[in-house]
Amino acid sequence: MTEQVPRPPGAQRGAAEQAMLRAALRDGLILVAALAVLGSLVGFLVSGVPGLWGGLIGAAIAAFFCGTTVWSMLYTVGKGATAMGAVVMGTWLAKMVVLIAVLLVLTRFDFYDRVVLFVVLLLGAVGAALLDYRAVQNGRVPYVEPEAGA
Repeated sequence: MTEQVPRPPGAQRGAAEQAMLRAALRDGLILVAALAVLGSLVGFLVSGVPGLWGGLIGAAIAAFFCGTTVWSMLYTVGKGATAMGAVVMGTWLAKMVVLIAVLLVLTRFDFYDRVVLFVVLLLGAVGAALLDYRAVQNGRVPYVEPEAGA
């Protein structure tokens, strides 16, 4: 049988989820910083200054996407399922609008390398998904939290 471990006094509800999401946010920010440095450096070596700009823009878009996803989940810890669904879906819709707007604006310019931007953005999306998965897999989140008086 399973044994219920009482919550320590002063521990807030959802602390395990918050710790897991903070780890995902931290790892995502480290990934984006590495992408900004390596992507812009490799982009510069491949196609000069346009590659540098492509790497930086791709890392910035990846940072926006990684950060808003984890932030929306972190913001809704402890709230009901309806609130969580509304915030996460609203954030996703806002990200799509921002992405379309940014890409429409960027198509008018040619100061950046589109291939470098795409590769950095792709690496950021795949890397963030893998890091989020790792944070969830390694997170120690209990299935049931006993009530304070139980």
